[in-house]
Amino acid sequence: MEQTGITAETRDVLALASLPHQLFAVAARKGDAPFLWAKRGGTWTSRSWRAVADDVAALARALRALGLEPGDRVVLVSENRPEWLIADYAIMAAGLVTVPAYVTNTVDDHKYILSNVGARAVIVSTAALARRVLPAVATSGTVAHVIHIEPPEQMPTLAADIHAWDSALTLGREHAEIAVPAPLTRRDRACVIHTSGTGGAPKGVTLSHGAIMSNVKGAAILLQSLGLGNEVFLSFLPLSHSYEHTAGQSFPVAIGAEIYYAEGVDSLAGNLVEAKPTIMTAVPRLYETLQSRISRQVERDGGFKRTLFLTTLALGKKRYRGTLAWYEYPLDWLLDILVRAKVRARFGGRLKAMVSGGAPLNPDVGLFFTALGVRILQGYGQTESAPVVSCNLPTKVKIETVGPPIDGCEVMIANDGEILVRGELVMEGYWNDPTNTAIAIRDGWLHTGDIGEFDKDGFLRITDRKKDIIVNSGGDNISPARVEGLLTLRPEIAQAMVIGDKHPYLVAVIVPDEAAMRDWAAANGVAFDAAAVAADPRFRDVISRAIDAVNGELSVIERVRRFIFADEPFAIANGEMTPTLKVKRHAVKARYGTRLEALYKAEK
Repeated sequence: MEQTGITAETRDVLALASLPHQLFAVAARKGDAPFLWAKRGGTWTSRSWRAVADDVAALARALRALGLEPGDRVVLVSENRPEWLIADYAIMAAGLVTVPAYVTNTVDDHKYILSNVGARAVIVSTAALARRVLPAVATSGTVAHVIHIEPPEQMPTLAADIHAWDSALTLGREHAEIAVPAPLTRRDRACVIHTSGTGGAPKGVTLSHGAIMSNVKGAAILLQSLGLGNEVFLSFLPLSHSYEHTAGQSFPVAIGAEIYYAEGVDSLAGNLVEAKPTIMTAVPRLYETLQSRISRQVERDGGFKRTLFLTTLALGKKRYRGTLAWYEYPLDWLLDILVRAKVRARFGGRLKAMVSGGAPLNPDVGLFFTALGVRILQGYGQTESAPVVSCNLPTKVKIETVGPPIDGCEVMIANDGEILVRGELVMEGYWNDPTNTAIAIRDGWLHTGDIGEFDKDGFLRITDRKKDIIVNSGGDNISPARVEGLLTLRPEIAQAMVIGDKHPYLVAVIVPDEAAMRDWAAANGVAFDAAAVAADPRFRDVISRAIDAVNGELSVIERVRRFIFADEPFAIANGEMTPTLKVKRHAVKARYGTRLEALYKAEK
């Protein structure tokens, strides 16, 4: 694809040898222009490209001065903040390998990662995170150095040397003779990112500089019609996940964009208005939550506001489908001013596109926001492909698909429907795991484990996850994602997971929507208590009716016959969701399996 919308400077950057080379090249051009933004004491403050590049170089020299050798692994444990990017690029600039770790990891999780990669150093940000990291370091036989961005509360006895962030930067500045970036090529290892483990123990995905840079180039070509210029990103998905690591960090660096670091999910609504991002990455769960909130507010407003909103939605859907009549255009234009402009303002008012990834986006949710004037580009990928494989085009969105393959990525559909991927973007393999590597990569093709098909326009449609397909006792194949997606579109249901392997029908674990529970309690004169409301047969009937409504849209084999309520929402903290908010099916089954199986026995 011709790179008509990409500047000459960006084309030059995209052709460089490594990720640190890209950052230093852009910093040399941008100088004192603002780059990284964080909120301190209620005020957004920025760091310039020059200042960030100087810190990257200093920390890279410090790591080498401490005795780390090219190829050594450094584990990075931090929330999204400017120091995350500085540490990541410094590790790579020193010729080392970044190993990001989730901030939700337990001590045992950290022990596993440190041991798996044979980490030589650890960089940790806050005292709270250090409480879980340092005990793992204490049992490690390989970690020689720990650098803390903020002081730990207590320091256990460690064999490793401890360094403050500022001290490390000072050390690096005293060793200007160390050349950075190190002599790197596209084939050199950049990072080992552990999969978030929806189906078991995480595996360390080894990615080269070239794999990530191939993704970055593909993203730049894909989005060039947006007129990539002075872009602003708001980073809130965990940078330890490959999606945000590439799309929310490496890509903005290469195109010279500014990055704002959100304070957290709870502050996201306010941060959107303050940062006014032009491009943003998000996971489907965010859109589902926003749709639920907007829809509930519309119902509460009622009256003329509700009519206006529903009319906007209906006309927006017709416009997307190309069925808007000529006489409806004036009203649609007026509603763009009266309704859609207010919706866009919630996202900062400058948003060119939101890229959805990390999990399948329900087409109805995507159509909802598209009709309201928010451009959502659903993409597809996985950590093993650095991670983007395909994405919808800004000039042509087909919500029910994940778009065509990005530039530099070859996709083939196997005879059994599995999606196979080939190109520089494919991982080197799983760290220290030749068996699983041989299963995943065969004859140069990455076997994704996803089932899909191409439509007539060459857009990829994901039909299911190979290993998640439910095969009932009648031998029918059922997509749990489809059923669960329809269930969670109901305002009464926040989360759902269905099972049915080797059984005659599906049963479900349901997490009721808390706001719906509160509304029901108020309407029925009951003091709100989540457990008490869930135990009330009258509220159970509300959920039963919601499931019945969904069943009316499903085939006989897809219908949910029985259900139980979850003891608590699926969450990262209880190990039932990944950091990108996908349900860990194995964890939920382990917790509720006995109760779910009892639903089948109760009928016998």
